[in-house]
Amino acid sequence: MAHRGPVFGFAGWSGSGKTTLIEKLLPVLIGRGLRVSTLKHAHKDFDVDRPGKDSWRHRQAGAAEVMVSSPKRWALIHEMRGPTELTMADLLARMSAVDLVIVEGFKRDPIPKIEVHRVALGKPLLAPDDPDIVAIASDVPIAGLAVPRFDWNDITAIADFVEKIIGRR
Repeated sequence: MAHRGPVFGFAGWSGSGKTTLIEKLLPVLIGRGLRVSTLKHAHKDFDVDRPGKDSWRHRQAGAAEVMVSSPKRWALIHEMRGPTELTMADLLARMSAVDLVIVEGFKRDPIPKIEVHRVALGKPLLAPDDPDIVAIASDVPIAGLAVPRFDWNDITAIADFVEKIIGRR
């Protein structure tokens, strides 16, 4: 069964702390009884396989997909042999049904998201140009925001906000 539930995103510049925030947020949401999956966008080439392993060798030999299974987990690796990248909607359609999918990246997709902002990076806020940013999590207060701002260490408040946005509170 494909995922059809709420999707909530975290966007920000590279190095802003998105992964760290999500890593802290997941146990809180799961502890509240939600079944949560994540979808991470990577801008660069990445590999979940290691050179020399059997599954890597299968892909190198031309397999379109390689599934690896063990008693504890399974993974499906689909090799893109063309230039077309799947959309977020395409990827979500391939995910199992859960209570919430947290998306990291895909900052241009129209889903509700929190911008993770680190002032030391010297990068501009994304929020002024993105109507789908519903809040900002940052390391310092930011004046003049049209959306709520959370301290990025206040995981409880961020979890409460996410649950409110997806209709769980």
